[in-house]
Amino acid sequence: MAELLITGGAGFIGSNFARYWRHSYPADRVTILDALSYAGNRSNLADLSGIDLIVGDIRDTALVERLLRAREIDTLVHFAAESHVDRSISHPDLFVSTNVVGTHSLLEAARRVWIADGTGQPHRFHHISTDEVFGSLRPHDPPFSERSPYRPSSPYSASKASADHLVQAYHRTYDLQATISICSNNYGPHQFPEKLIPFFVINGLEGRPLPIYGDGLNVRDWLHVEDHCRGIDAAICLGRAGETYNIGGGQKLPNLLVVDAICASIDQAFASAPQMAQRFPKAPAAHGLPSASLRTFVPDRPGHDRHYALDCTKAEAELGYSARRDFADGLVETVHWYLNNADWWLPLRGCAEVSGPVTFPVSPG
Repeated sequence: MAELLITGGAGFIGSNFARYWRHSYPADRVTILDALSYAGNRSNLADLSGIDLIVGDIRDTALVERLLRAREIDTLVHFAAESHVDRSISHPDLFVSTNVVGTHSLLEAARRVWIADGTGQPHRFHHISTDEVFGSLRPHDPPFSERSPYRPSSPYSASKASADHLVQAYHRTYDLQATISICSNNYGPHQFPEKLIPFFVINGLEGRPLPIYGDGLNVRDWLHVEDHCRGIDAAICLGRAGETYNIGGGQKLPNLLVVDAICASIDQAFASAPQMAQRFPKAPAAHGLPSASLRTFVPDRPGHDRHYALDCTKAEAELGYSARRDFADGLVETVHWYLNNADWWLPLRGCAEVSGPVTFPVSPG
């Protein structure tokens, strides 16, 4: 039986991972540490039993150390991070504080409990990173491998790159049994509405503009959060300490195509369920108009990476990982989740940093 500590477990990917782990390993004990900032939400865990939620900050090293000792944690899965690029451009200090200082705090607590005390306790520190640490691919470049140089373009990606280096350094210097997984763009249920897919779904339902950066041809590799959870599981259980593994979705698509697919999914949902028009009367689809009529092209974002893609050969060979979810089916399922769970996202529109920027352009990563 494992004793897990999941940081950021009330957020999008963290809560999906907590749900996945409870279903896959029901005998394990799971503790979640989350500051419940704007993107952390208790309701993301409402359907889970046997989970202990501790409200606290990963930068509180003493708190983390107490949790590791008192609960005899042997596996720490680190999701907690500021993750939205647009926010990092306007608030870079917060990203450095949470993503760099916060990761260092966790590493120090883990070192003290698992290594400095000399107990020899078997352990695993798993850190979740992003393909954005590599920067942008040129048109004919091969996908990023784990050996690709880091070339972050935004304060967000730079802070995640710094965190990666700290994790690697703690493994090499202190022999902390650490692994890193680098993921591509996640999507699925419970994703905070600042991200591309929920942002465009909600704006489409409320008749708001669908702002698209530049020409809309920036390419991203889309990964369903369920596949991501499977990949993290494999990295924790089968991965070699000190190694990094790319976990991608194998679904490279330009933003414009994704936006059009979202619009088509909304339109199809309204066509098949006329009652949708009563629930969302401001949606163009409620009046027989295409949701794509809301598309608006806006000036590009500073430092906007053009193209991401991951080579997952290493994860396939060493972990047996490959993505299973087809993007077309996964997207329709995700759109329907937001259609059927307005009670989840409606309160988030009142968040100080969401209700205003709900009309500003966002990027998928």
